Amino acid sequence: MATNTSLYFRIVEGRNLPAKDVSGTSDPYCIVKVDNEVVARTATVWKNLNPFWGEEYTLHLPTGFHTLTFYVMDEDTIGHDDVIGKISLSKDVIAAQPKGLDNWLNLSRVDPDEEVQGEIRLALELHRDAQRTCLHCHVIEARDLAPRDISGTSDPFTRIIYNNLSAETSIIKKTRFPHWDETLELCLDEGGDDEGGSVTVEVWDWDMVGKNDFLGKVEIPLSCLHRSPLLQGWFRLMPLGNTEDDAGGKLGALRLKVRLAEERILPSLYYQPLIEQLVEAVISPSEVDDPTPLTLLEEVTTVESRQDVAMTLVKIYLGQGLVVPFLDYLNTREVHNTTDPNTLFRSNSLASKAMEQFMKAVGMLYLHEVLKPIINRIFEERKYIELDPCKIDLNRCRRISFKGSASEAEVRESSVGLLQTYLTSIMEAIVNSVSQCPPVMRVVFKQLHKRVEEQFPEPENEDVKYLAISGFFFLRLFAPAILTPKLFQLRDHHADTRTSRTLLLLAKALQSVGNLGLQLGHGKEQWMTPLHPIILCSVASVKDFLDKLVDIDHDNVCEAPQRAVFLPSVIVKEGFLQKHKAEGPQLLKRFTFKKRYFWLSSESLSYAKSPDWQVRSSIPIQRVCAVERVDENAFQLQNVMQVITQDTEGQLHTTYLQCKNVNELNQWLSAIRKVSIYNERMLPSFHPGAHRGNKWTCCLQPDRTAPGCSRTHSAVTLGDWSDPLDPDAETQIVYKELLQGRDKLRKQYLETQEMETAEQEETPLKASQPSSVSAQGRSERARAVAARLLDVVLDLERAHSTFQSRERDESGAFILTSQRT
Repeated sequence: MATNTSLYFRIVEGRNLPAKDVSGTSDPYCIVKVDNEVVARTATVWKNLNPFWGEEYTLHLPTGFHTLTFYVMDEDTIGHDDVIGKISLSKDVIAAQPKGLDNWLNLSRVDPDEEVQGEIRLALELHRDAQRTCLHCHVIEARDLAPRDISGTSDPFTRIIYNNLSAETSIIKKTRFPHWDETLELCLDEGGDDEGGSVTVEVWDWDMVGKNDFLGKVEIPLSCLHRSPLLQGWFRLMPLGNTEDDAGGKLGALRLKVRLAEERILPSLYYQPLIEQLVEAVISPSEVDDPTPLTLLEEVTTVESRQDVAMTLVKIYLGQGLVVPFLDYLNTREVHNTTDPNTLFRSNSLASKAMEQFMKAVGMLYLHEVLKPIINRIFEERKYIELDPCKIDLNRCRRISFKGSASEAEVRESSVGLLQTYLTSIMEAIVNSVSQCPPVMRVVFKQLHKRVEEQFPEPENEDVKYLAISGFFFLRLFAPAILTPKLFQLRDHHADTRTSRTLLLLAKALQSVGNLGLQLGHGKEQWMTPLHPIILCSVASVKDFLDKLVDIDHDNVCEAPQRAVFLPSVIVKEGFLQKHKAEGPQLLKRFTFKKRYFWLSSESLSYAKSPDWQVRSSIPIQRVCAVERVDENAFQLQNVMQVITQDTEGQLHTTYLQCKNVNELNQWLSAIRKVSIYNERMLPSFHPGAHRGNKWTCCLQPDRTAPGCSRTHSAVTLGDWSDPLDPDAETQIVYKELLQGRDKLRKQYLETQEMETAEQEETPLKASQPSSVSAQGRSERARAVAARLLDVVLDLERAHSTFQSRERDESGAFILTSQRT
């Protein structure tokens, strides 16, 4: 049974950070590590001891993790950045909070002896004879050790200790992946054979000057060796175990939100009955008011979980090729049950949330294509814009006038002109984007247009069919993306205060356009009046755009089952990277990396000298067998990754790519891993270094074809709209939601129905009336649907129990749970 682990964290803000600069302030940013792998870096907040970041991330970690650590750093223009402090959270601590952790946590000092990482491969065996008992410790190798030297490597050796006895391996210089293959022997009789004691294996970094640096340790109880004379495998290196000192809050604090979601996934066969019921609900719809598994699911979902359930259902039906009938089913019910057109889709119903999540999943690339150039321009120009007289700051706008400080009227006039320019560019980009909009999105809007027109045919409700679509298109997709571009991956970081205000005013204006200008002048923000003319002028073009948007032939849109939310030929990521090819002559380092423009789709990773260059080279995605980071000491460069491919003859080829920062590195790693996740020939190990000077820089092996010295991380990805479809994991989420609401369904549809049936038997005349017969029929159908659904939930619950019992039985053998890998 597989395990899906997703880790969500949000770095909200910091407070009372210490001043690290001579100016009496700091320039703080955060680095986030999962098991000592950097997964994120926030923006730097300049000259601020109480910074606000508001940055959030989701990580998919199929193999799990041990520790999540947040480091607060002070950026320095010259020299190395200063470490302010850290917060370290173990997986157990996070898992102990089912609803997630949301607290202020004090920063603790960074102790080098606690900053350990990596694993060591050992084989320990007890040898007994009549005279003595000896321990043979075969120290084979280690991997991913912490870099302690300025070169980014270490000079490791291993020491085995029992009571007052010890033995050491040789020192292997300049590597984080040492291979010793040495056997150390200790005579336990000389140290006192105490079954209550333990054997300690320590790894150290040798230094010629000064004391050696601690790299980690493994403690093995001697009693375990008596029970199992031969103990071998990879063991996780642990810190010395010093208690972390939070310095009494003197280092400041971070406000963090962290949540762990861990699901045990059954084989696909077990989820098929639930999938079949969900599919049946949309391909064979009954009467609009009749209950189905989808309506029962909506009843048991909470407001907090409805968005996640909606996205899960969208992905399930995308995978089945049935997303159009699914959304049409929900929208038909929503429209049918709405009597006042002014309240249509205004609630947080499953239909509203499903449409919102569908647009994000299917339309994100379309959104980027339309909005990104304008958003980038607004960030680059960084104009001061303000319309609210209460918020105009004349000290910020002296450059508007060459005569000195600008007046309030001049600021408003300049702001209106800039907003009109930006809004015009946005509207032109949107109304001219009909051909760019994904066909499946247009078909969904066409179906919605039809349902609303059927429900509200009156002339006075002529605009309702436009408002229904624009409410989703403008108010739930484009306006939120303009307001917070980072949440839609339009920018790497949040906007500063000035740019945020510009984006807010533009989002308000676009919302008014999406409402077809019907609410202009009715709100409290009368200072938006100067923008009313351009908003009203945009209404006609919006209606024309929406008419063209729904003018599409449904039969020409392919709805085949799929593995991803985008088509194979769609470009999911592009941009400039520095490229180096492993093969060929060893040039000087400054000439080995060349700037190239890259395009990634689920079919290929292609590149050329520039975006307009006609000749492109290409790497087929189906040949990718690993996408991994590269150690800094391989090229003395940061943020380098490698794409390893295998040709038809089985030969491996490596392409090295350098990104501009660690966030871009993680984004490219995640994107390429996602499009290659279904490849069959993925490598279990890789070399994090490069083969230079007739040896690997990581493990010092001379053979270019030597097996990799570190484990691959092919399934570790950032969670976003481009996540591959996973029907089993998605159906598991639906099952968990139904399991939590099982008692509610049983009480409402099974126990209540039995009571109603008994009452009807006592009053047969009343039960024979037509309205009563119709209600009784619906009640019986609801009971049948609920009974079938609850039977499936019960079967899945039993399957989980069976697999968990089997796993417990199979894991009866001794395992060092805290250390053994």
